This record gives sequence, structure tokens and C-alpha cells, in this order.
Amino acid sequence: MDKYSVLRGYFGHPGFREGQEVLIDAILSGRDALGIMPTGAGKSICYQVPALMMRGITIVVSPLISLMKDQVNALIGCGVRAAYLNSSLSAEQYARAIELAKQGRFQMIYCAPERLITPSFLSFAKYADISMVTVDEAHCVSQWGQDFRPSYLRIPEFISKLKRRPIVSAFTATATSRVKDDIISMLGLKTPELVVTSFDRKNLYFGVERPNDKYARLCELLEQNKDKSGIIYATSRKSVEEVCARLTEAGYSATRYHAGLTDEERQRNQDDFLFDRKRIMVATNAFGMGIDKSNVSFVYHYNMPKDIESYYQEAGRCGRDGSDGECILLYSPQDVRTCRFMIEHDEDGNDLDEEELIAVRRGQLDRLDKMKRYCTTTSCLRGFILSYFGENKPVKCGCGDVRGCSNCEGDLEDKDVTIEAQKVLSCVYRLAQRRLSYGETMVANILKGKKDTKILSGSLDTLSTFGIMKDSTLVDIKRIIRFMEEEGCLTKNEYGSLMLTARARPVLIEKQPVTMKVPRPDKMPRERTSRAARQLTGKTSRPELFWRLRSLRNKKAQEENMPAYIIFNDSSLRDMCEKLPKTAEEFLNISGVGEAKCKKYSADFTAEIIAYLNSSNEQQQG
Repeated sequence: MDKYSVLRGYFGHPGFREGQEVLIDAILSGRDALGIMPTGAGKSICYQVPALMMRGITIVVSPLISLMKDQVNALIGCGVRAAYLNSSLSAEQYARAIELAKQGRFQMIYCAPERLITPSFLSFAKYADISMVTVDEAHCVSQWGQDFRPSYLRIPEFISKLKRRPIVSAFTATATSRVKDDIISMLGLKTPELVVTSFDRKNLYFGVERPNDKYARLCELLEQNKDKSGIIYATSRKSVEEVCARLTEAGYSATRYHAGLTDEERQRNQDDFLFDRKRIMVATNAFGMGIDKSNVSFVYHYNMPKDIESYYQEAGRCGRDGSDGECILLYSPQDVRTCRFMIEHDEDGNDLDEEELIAVRRGQLDRLDKMKRYCTTTSCLRGFILSYFGENKPVKCGCGDVRGCSNCEGDLEDKDVTIEAQKVLSCVYRLAQRRLSYGETMVANILKGKKDTKILSGSLDTLSTFGIMKDSTLVDIKRIIRFMEEEGCLTKNEYGSLMLTARARPVLIEKQPVTMKVPRPDKMPRERTSRAARQLTGKTSRPELFWRLRSLRNKKAQEENMPAYIIFNDSSLRDMCEKLPKTAEEFLNISGVGEAKCKKYSADFTAEIIAYLNSSNEQQQG
């Protein structure tokens, strides 16, 4: 089979998405590969297709048990011989799986990084025909990533013990330039094919709100999304418990997930959410990595996460099937203090030396500062995220097929801040003339004209820029400073001090106009009606048929004891509503339907479609 036949026959997709084919071709030619692709972009296809075409076994290193189970169940449903090896198996089950692996019964084996170098796994792997090692969630190898896991550093050791070096491929949803370089170096990738696709999730709406009562606003959003599935993220276990208890008491179908629960309860609650027995999951960031639930319509953050990487990965669990999704962050300044406390008292770095720990925490605090700026910026939220990951940002979102954001669609107006921007840049320049540099707070205090001890002792009150913004509030001054950072006119050194960049010259010297979005003086920022509430059944002209097919899918899921989205996601159901297949041959043309699923489900689903057509007297067009 060629790659197109594998894609169509196993996974039911008519064509490859952006970046997939390039990575697949590189792997099939024997090259290492690194794919940096946002959640929902189809990373797994990039290694699953070549794994099914190459001789031997593909080992997929995956950090979470739930992720492995989810992907293996989906592969088995597509007719792929796959298995996972982790602590959820009994000793007898594990031994049996190893024996089957030795017999070559599996094309793909998912394994936790900690298990790679255990004697039992090595005894199998040393003599097995391993064609590729794939590292999923590859950012975990970097100390500069948001989910650093020391166990990932053992992956090269495992590879070195194999009888021959296999192809090594790595994939992640979020990686800055520094993390990307770390992945290549730490995993020992050899001149890898690198593909970085656009981080823009056009089907997602991004919003930041500062409600006086977070819980009341959360309930308003949930009421606008009745019958929809979604995730609510909170920073602490205490917040998760409190929010989940209040929602349950109010009659919402909600469950909870955090590290303080027993393994049994976490698994039970996760299954309740995945199997649609519970509509809402309230969780800390312990939940979600690798969860492929396709019908998540909203992700609400009750608290601000610690970094943009975590936020975008968590928000990206929304709208994975291409449907409109809503990602709203309910922000308060207390969130920043909570995150800072958690960073400074984090004990996960006990195996690092003092110098490494200082470097890691400095990086965490820098990412926290960027996260805070996302929550307080008046610029385009989509653009802020794309710029953070090194991608060109749009002037305005919400155009064409791109969902909007609360800033671009909110009650903001453009304001000329050229003079204010020049004053800020001039202050940083005057400090540099004295070979001094300070952070945002000190620069703002100088511009405001505050005569505190540090300013007076350093004779900073003698600067020509001292007090030149005395009529502005410190909040407004800091907003200008941050905006100039977003525009690339200011940057920070490793100590957090502000410095001018080459882009400052046109503003400071050539009087280039600067325009910034600010709240309209006659209006308070309004809390918008939920965008996801406008899309009850997705883009289908036959909502009744959609719900009939959805009920049939849920029935099949209960019979087979697996999540409904593994059978078919909502996009496949909508495609059935549009194409109205009445035969197995026509059913095979539905998106997400491969040969195995066609053989298993076509009779029941086409019968439901025919019954609908007969009851509605609708005649299929064309």
C-alpha cells in the first residue's frame, strides 16, 4: 500500500493536512523528523502512516497512561495491530503483551519513558526489529518547556542499546525556538526534517474577561452551552473541588480531576467524561495531555495558567474536529500571585542542582510574565499567541473563516499613543546612556516621577525623562511599556531589564505613529454571549438526522465500552448528514471512515439514514 492508500484505508481521510506529507516522506526515506504542530493538526498521522508501511515495530514514547489507551483504542478501531505497555497492566497482562510483541504481533507499541530501560522491556527491545522510535509530547525533554520530565532524558540511552539505530521522530504541539533546539539536541536527532505548521487554530474564539464574580460568569457561559461538552481548568486542587461541588449542587453534569485523587477515581472520572456520562470536566493541568476527545466545544480557564504554552495546549483541546470552539480565560490579578507562589515553591526540580534550578525558575517566571501580558493586552489575542511562537500576527482576527477574539470584537477603540510611546522609549534610552537598565516597574516609576529611595539614591530624579508622564497612571504607563514590547521596540535581557531594539528608532527618531487599542471611555468591557452557543449541531442542514446518528453512535459506544468519538467524531456525523450514504460503497467516502470502520458500521448507519429519508420524505439531491 502507498501512503494515500494507508491514509484512506485505515483512517478514512481523503488527503493530508499541512505538513503531514513532508514529514511522512522524510521518515519513509529513512530520515529523522521533528514536527511542531498545534493540537488538532494531526501529528499522530505523521508517524502512524509510515509505521504501517515500514517493516518492523514502531515504539511510541508517550508520557501518560490515558494518552496511550486513547490512541491504541483508536488504532485498533481502525484495524491497526497496536498495544500499550504501562503500569495499568497486571504482571500477567504485561508478560503476555511482551510475548506477543516478540512474536511480531504488533505494528505499534506505546510505552512510557520510564519503562524503556527496565530489564524486561530491554530484553525484548534489544533483539526486536524496531524500525522507528517516535517521541510524542517531545517538549517534555527540555528544561525550558512547560512540562519538563527528566525521564525523557533517558530516551537516547534506550536507543543506544538497540541492535541498530532506528529512525527517530519527535512531535509536539507547542515549542519556542529554544525548546525546538533542545529537542533536536537532547534526543540526538540527526539532521531532521523540521516542519513547523501554523499555530493558528482558526476555528477557536479566544477571550479574556475580568468578571467581578467568576463563578457567576462561569454559570452564564455554561447556560449558553447546554448539552455541550467542555473543560474548566483551575489552578489548584482546592479550586477544582470548590467549582465542581458548586456546579454539581446546581445541577450541572460535572466531574473532577486532579493529582490529589486516587488513581481509581481519576480514571473513573476521566472515563465518565470521555464516554459522555459527564458533560463537564473540572480539572487542574494534570488532565488533558493527549486526550483526543473530539467533541469538546469549550475550554474555560477559571484561573490563569503559568505560561502561554500550557494555556494554548489546554485551550487547543477544544474543537479538535474542526467545529467552532470557545476558549475564555476568567482573569484576576490574584491569579498572578498564585502562579508565582506555585513556581517558587515547586518541588519537582529536586533532582536538579542549584544552578539548574535557578535557571529553570527564571524561565518559568519569564513565561509567567508573558502569560500575564496576554491577559492584560488590548491587542489581538490571536496575534499575541502567534507572535509568541514566532509567527506573523494578524492585524485583526475575526475575518473570513477565522474566529475572532474578545479584543478585536470587544468595546475597544484605536488611540494615538505616539507621544506616550516616545516618552517610554526615551526613558530607556536615557538610562542606557548612564549604562543603566531597569525593569518595567522602575521605568514606570521614573516616568511617573515617584521619589522613592531607590530613585533618589541613584540620582534617577535628575533624568530628563523623570516625571514626564506624571499625569498618567502607573497602570497606563505599564500598558504602554508592554505594548512597546509587543511591537518589538523593547526587549528584556536575562535579568528582566528593558532595552531598546532597532525597531525603536522609527518611533523615537523618525516620529512613526503608534496606535494602540484601549477601552472606550464611555463603556466598560462587556462579557460577550458565548460564540459556541450559536453552533448547537455544527454546520449541518439536517439537525434531526445529526441527533439520530449521534444517538446511534452513543449506543454503539456503550455496547463496545469505548468513547463515542473513537467510533466517529462529530465531523464524520455531519459529513453523513450532507452526503446521505445509503450503501457501504458510499459510506466509505465519509470523512474518517476507513475500511475497518466501513465494514463494522456501514450497515447500521446507512440503515438509520435510509429510515430518516423515508420518514422525512426527503429526496437525496444529485
